[in-house]
Amino acid sequence: MPAEPESDGAVTGEAATGRPHRYALWTRTTARPEGGGRAAGRDASAPARQWPILVVLGGVALGLVLIAADHFRAGAVIVGAALLVGAAMRFTLPRVGMLAVRSRFTDVITYLLLGTGIVLLALMVQPDPILDVPFLEDIIRFSVR
Repeated sequence: MPAEPESDGAVTGEAATGRPHRYALWTRTTARPEGGGRAAGRDASAPARQWPILVVLGGVALGLVLIAADHFRAGAVIVGAALLVGAAMRFTLPRVGMLAVRSRFTDVITYLLLGTGIVLLALMVQPDPILDVPFLEDIIRFSVR
């Protein structure tokens, strides 16, 4: 019996083997990530449909401008905070447009780790670190010196 494609172009196990199968055996298209549709309706303008990623990119751009203006710590904190805002939006909003890259869980974990790492590194940067991590001096002493 020939396999019958579904609406997304996939051939299911039931069509191929006669048994119900939850997942497609062959995928011919790419599935949109959960929440990956437009963040606003078709009647909204293009920027309004993708406002979540524009918020994150705007925060990153502001942080990079501050870094270029020789305010490294403040700019890096703003870049990290923009990623943390992206994680919060990805976690709470049902539709986030192009901010959805992978599954919701993977996106939130990725944005959280990157945002937290950037903020922590910005707070620990020399000279005059705001955050002092005692074991880092030991790691440097035993590995470099």
